Amino acid sequence: MPRYMTKEGATRIQAELDHLWKVERPDVVDQVREAADLGDRSENAAYIYGKKRLREIDSRLRYLRHKIEGVVVVDVTEQVNPGFVQFGAVVTVVDEDEQESTWRLVDKDESDPKAGRISVQSPIGRALLGKREGDFVEIELPRGPVGYELTRIRYGGGSP
Repeated sequence: MPRYMTKEGATRIQAELDHLWKVERPDVVDQVREAADLGDRSENAAYIYGKKRLREIDSRLRYLRHKIEGVVVVDVTEQVNPGFVQFGAVVTVVDEDEQESTWRLVDKDESDPKAGRISVQSPIGRALLGKREGDFVEIELPRGPVGYELTRIRYGGGSP
């Protein structure tokens, strides 16, 4: 099954990759080279720290490349409403206490519930996928079962 990510999320990851590769890593390489030129590397704190920082940068680069490898980028501003919930949808639900919530369904790496973005991999996100307006879902959460009625589905740009 393909993994989806919003255009915004993919752009953010690519920007971090570019910054690490083109700015931060070359700067640290220069620092390590200068520290190595000073002589004894075994007791050279700048050299030891620089090498450690290079390993951290390289590890982060591998992680970010793996994260966007094979991902299907979705431009949520161009999505058309198919009548049911899928990745990128903005859903409005009402819980059993008549509290209304609106969320955009995104990838787990883009999830920020306080900003109105929940993961399609989360229990709520998984329960909402494929549902239509008027459907009721009951979700088992750590605090106990919670029921939601799906009152609105929309697609397109803008925040939730």
